Formats: sequence, structure tokens, C-alpha cells
Amino acid sequence: MPIPTLGDSLTSYHVNRMPLPLRRRRARQRGFSLIELLVVISIILIILTIAVPQMAKMQANARETGAIATIKTIYAAQVQYQSTFNKFAGNLSQLGPPSGAGGTEGPEAAGLISGSLATGNSSGYVFTLAASPTGYTVSAVPKTFGSTGRRTFYADQTGVIRENWGQEPATPTSPETAK
Repeated sequence: MPIPTLGDSLTSYHVNRMPLPLRRRRARQRGFSLIELLVVISIILIILTIAVPQMAKMQANARETGAIATIKTIYAAQVQYQSTFNKFAGNLSQLGPPSGAGGTEGPEAAGLISGSLATGNSSGYVFTLAASPTGYTVSAVPKTFGSTGRRTFYADQTGVIRENWGQEPATPTSPETAK
């Protein structure tokens, strides 16, 4: 029996030393069997059934974090609006950019937030800004409860953000957010 050299591969050495019927059978067994493919597909499906719900939760969590950040942005814009015009804006469009090219900024369009946020939609949430006797209130409600968010938010001129873990909008008596 010859000893393999460095140039020989062990696989080819063993295959060539096999009896002829075994070599023919091995040559025909190239690729995967149907059972092997079904096992791989079933493993992939099991992983997906575990991963997809977790991904949806993570996306909702990211949107909720985005909604909190947007409320902080509105708070900062309101502080700037109030210091400029001596009053709080009564709606989001007053904080938004002027309409049309070349429009001038003023109390009706201060240019402090983006145009998309001035429409009230951002991060899968619907934002509402309203004037109150002592300042203003902001509420954020998911566009599709359970899908784009699981919490509603509320804030006012104090800057404290409150949350409600349900479909009912958060109120001034709701608990503060942890973030």
C-alpha cells in the first residue's frame, strides 16, 4: 500500500483505495437529499417563529423611544417659540416651517420643527398639540395600537412626559415615563 505524499489529498487517497462499487455509489451521492433539505428548512422556520415576534417588539420599542424624543423636540421648540413670541404655540403648524418657497417665519410658521412633524405624524405616532389655559399639552398616540406602539404619551409645558400602557390616551395623572 503506497503512503500518501504531501501533494495527495487524503480524501482522494481514501476514495481511490475503495472498491469500485463503493466509488460509484459515492459519485452518485453528490448534493443534498430531500430529508436533509426538509430538516434545514424546518430549522429555519423554527428560528423565524422565535425571531419575528421579538423583532416586532423591538420595532415598537424603537417607535416609542422615537415618540418620546419627538415630544422632547416639541418641548424645546415651544420654549424657543415662547421666548420669541411671548406665548406658546397652539398647534404644531405654528411650530413648523412657512408654507411655500420664500415664506417668512413668524408666529404662524416659526420654522422650529420639520414639516412632517408639523403635520402631526412621526415615528408611527400621531401627535397633537393644543393650547391650554396655563400653557400647552402634547399627546402622542400610536397610529395602529399594538403594532406601531403599545403606549400613549402626554406632556405639557413642564416637560414631564407621562405614559399609559393602553389604548386610552395618557393624561396629566398618568405615571411618568422611565426614560
